[in-house]
Amino acid sequence: MSHTSPVGTPLGDDFHLYDTTLRDGAQREGISYSVADKLAVARLLDGLGVGFIEGGWPGALPKDTEFFTRAAAGELELRHAALVAFGATRRAGLAAADDPQVRALLDSAAPVVTLVAKSDRSHVERALRVSVDEACAMVADTVALLVAEGRRVFLDAEHFFDGYGHDADCALRILEAAMTAGADVAVLCDTNGGQLPLGLAETVAEVVARTGFRVGIHCQDDTACAVANSVAAVQAGASHVQCTANGYGERTGNADLFAVTANLVTKLGMPVLPDSGMVELTRTSHALAEIANLAPDTHQAYVGAAAFAHKAGLHASAIKVDPELYNHLDPAVVGNSQRVLVTEMAGRASVELKGTELGLDLAGRSAEVGVVTDRVKDLESQGWSFEAADASFELLLRSEVDTAPPAPPFALESYRVVVDHLADGDVVAEATVKVHVAGNRVIATAEGNGPVNALDAALRQALAPHVPWLDQVDLADYKVRILPGTHGSDAVTRVLVESTDGSREWTTVGVHGNVVEASWLAMVDAMTYAALRHGDRVGAR
Repeated sequence: MSHTSPVGTPLGDDFHLYDTTLRDGAQREGISYSVADKLAVARLLDGLGVGFIEGGWPGALPKDTEFFTRAAAGELELRHAALVAFGATRRAGLAAADDPQVRALLDSAAPVVTLVAKSDRSHVERALRVSVDEACAMVADTVALLVAEGRRVFLDAEHFFDGYGHDADCALRILEAAMTAGADVAVLCDTNGGQLPLGLAETVAEVVARTGFRVGIHCQDDTACAVANSVAAVQAGASHVQCTANGYGERTGNADLFAVTANLVTKLGMPVLPDSGMVELTRTSHALAEIANLAPDTHQAYVGAAAFAHKAGLHASAIKVDPELYNHLDPAVVGNSQRVLVTEMAGRASVELKGTELGLDLAGRSAEVGVVTDRVKDLESQGWSFEAADASFELLLRSEVDTAPPAPPFALESYRVVVDHLADGDVVAEATVKVHVAGNRVIATAEGNGPVNALDAALRQALAPHVPWLDQVDLADYKVRILPGTHGSDAVTRVLVESTDGSREWTTVGVHGNVVEASWLAMVDAMTYAALRHGDRVGAR
């Protein structure tokens, strides 16, 4: 396992950007990293340029022990970050050198160790059931041993803000025990996540002034203030900030690495990442979400798909004049992009900007833009939604502005779907389609596990001999939403179909009172868009 200097950010060792996704972030409900996952996460974080990566708790969790073993064996080559092992101080009444948990920290071969210690008197006396004197000795002995063995040591002072409020002298004694024994940073932990920015910043500044210690910050998000609290702590004197990717963590999570980093760099002018790292924030966020098997948060600050998305016509009109009028920074700085959503709230400016985004020049096409704007408003009043279906919107737009509007690679004569509930309990759907394609009338029948699946299979069977690119296109996702109808009418079904050809993805929409017809409309748009992208513009021929 190779390492650079203890921190690889442009600020050097003056500021620590510390990630604990693999330890604290892994405590989020629904996350269960394999060892291979942990190695992949660490590589992504190192590529981003963070200074420290906390890999887990060796000796306490078998997967974490294996992770450090494999890292030490050469499976994790870090260019920017130092690997950190997390663990506890020695147990009461046991020498640090004889404590197997402490020995596991040394055996991990990690160059940095973060120790957790309780700093709230009530936790010391009621949870640990030791005196404050013994708690300080447990901290000092463990730090001294690790430092003597050549490890750099940080102390996570658990429940610090609560403890400082209850008994400030006790909380500071824990910090002093660690720092006097050789620890580098005293990390103040808002373990319960109950602090607010102004009060937390006051405490951080007071601790820095009273002790002169190098102070860090670790915030949970129970008040939805973890990012704000972390930034406020840095402004108050903290020079080490602990975060997790996408804010993953126990309960409501931790301070989001990407939001904290972007705030420090773009708002406070602190180059805590290499220049190459900032433009990788969005990509890294989404890649880490995939490894965690969680959908990316579309409304996440800086890196979410909606972070720079504009829906209101008023916004679009202003952005058309100057994108900075409704963006707090250039999305490209964090590797994101601006999007314009076309909805019933859209005006001409929204349609023009969306056209530009899709590569269509609508200059001088005010009449067509007006028609599209009116059609969008009318269709959305009937239940259509284009903000999540860019492909359907592009087809609608091109139907007005292209001299040869896109057309599906077939013409429908009819389709029929039946569903049989068999005596043995099986349910089988069968679909028959009659289409005209490449000058031929084709009839195809196929079965599926549902009416939409059967219809898709039958259509593909009919088209396959005549459409060479069809085998590249797959239905990737299918969503159905039932919309309330007007008084006295039936409900309306909206279907979103996500398709892919392996390199691109696109979403189309269909709306109808019948779910099969709504699905058919979305599927036809998907095929039409695929034909457009593959240069097949002649329709059924």
